Amino acid sequence: MRDLMIGILTVVASAGAAIVFVEILHWTVRRIGRRSQLAADLAATAHRPFLAATTLFAVQLGIRWLLGDFDGRGPLLHLLVILFIAAFGWLVAALVLVLEDAALARWRTDVPDNLKRRRLKTQVVILRRVTVAAIVVLTLGVVLMTFPGIRALGASVLASAGVVSVIAALAAQSTLGNVFAGLQLAFSDAVRVDDVVVVEQEWGRIEELTLTYVAVQIWDDRRLILPTSYFTTKPFQNWTRTGSAVLGTAELDVDFGTDIEPLRAELRAVCEGSELWDGRVCVLQVTDAVGGNVRLRALVSANDAGSLWDLRCLVRERLVAYVWEHQRDALPRVRADLQRSGAAPAGPATGRAPAPAGPSPDAQVFSGGPDGRERGTRFAGPDDPTQIIPSVRGA
Repeated sequence: MRDLMIGILTVVASAGAAIVFVEILHWTVRRIGRRSQLAADLAATAHRPFLAATTLFAVQLGIRWLLGDFDGRGPLLHLLVILFIAAFGWLVAALVLVLEDAALARWRTDVPDNLKRRRLKTQVVILRRVTVAAIVVLTLGVVLMTFPGIRALGASVLASAGVVSVIAALAAQSTLGNVFAGLQLAFSDAVRVDDVVVVEQEWGRIEELTLTYVAVQIWDDRRLILPTSYFTTKPFQNWTRTGSAVLGTAELDVDFGTDIEPLRAELRAVCEGSELWDGRVCVLQVTDAVGGNVRLRALVSANDAGSLWDLRCLVRERLVAYVWEHQRDALPRVRADLQRSGAAPAGPATGRAPAPAGPSPDAQVFSGGPDGRERGTRFAGPDDPTQIIPSVRGA
């Protein structure tokens, strides 16, 4: 009995020594964390799992080497081994999460040019979920292998693994498809966290991307939840795949007698007077002239989708106000010809100034300025039609 009490006290002392060691180390890392964010995150996240793993390891060693044989020694040691494996898996997962958080903190996405940062954030978030799932599965596997009966069944389990995998694949075909689609999205760069997309006729931002679903934050703060396989099987619009700068339009119907150049000058004044405009594109064009009206389309650019929306609304508001104040005769109207057949048309001359000899730079989308010429080069076909003949023949 005396030896047993000494052994128990020794085990308790070893556990206490382990706790003291962990707390001293935790205090040291916290002091270092005042100057290092990584150390601060490590002290906050890995303290508990490290304390649990170290204490269980010390207690296990104390019982194994300091206590003699007693009733229940084997089951107690087996339980301590299982708890230590679980605590060690918890510690590994905590360390991985600290490293991933450090990577995300280094590559912040709340900056103007965040294309590479959003790509890295998407990949890190996906890898975090995969890593945690892998650690949990491996931990459970190691725990199960501590049972002799399960180890004896290992050969038969491996022999039937092919049949089981086929049955599981058929039963979870949809889930596995979404998992592989999530991995494909993470590394194919088709869509990333914080990308602005248009899906299901809804405009929003990729808020969360997991292995099985994608959460899209709609502009009015609704959430659209879609399976990851949606983005690999159906078309969608990605407004920020190569950059956040985008183009947008504001359309206006006016009368045939409208003088376009003053409206073009007003559009230029609105864009140059607004911080929403990025200085790239400010164009007013006549895109349609049927049904008794002329349709004007103002094409403007902005650094991101949110600024573009506000700029389009501003341009539409200012053009409507300008037409109402300065060209009220340009409002859309319905005409009826009541003169007799054969009569000469009557009416004073309009007295309008002659049209300019050449098109204004603000009236050209695919020509005029460097940006327009570059856009025209990207969207135009080959200059020589014979250049496409070899590819057609090869097809």
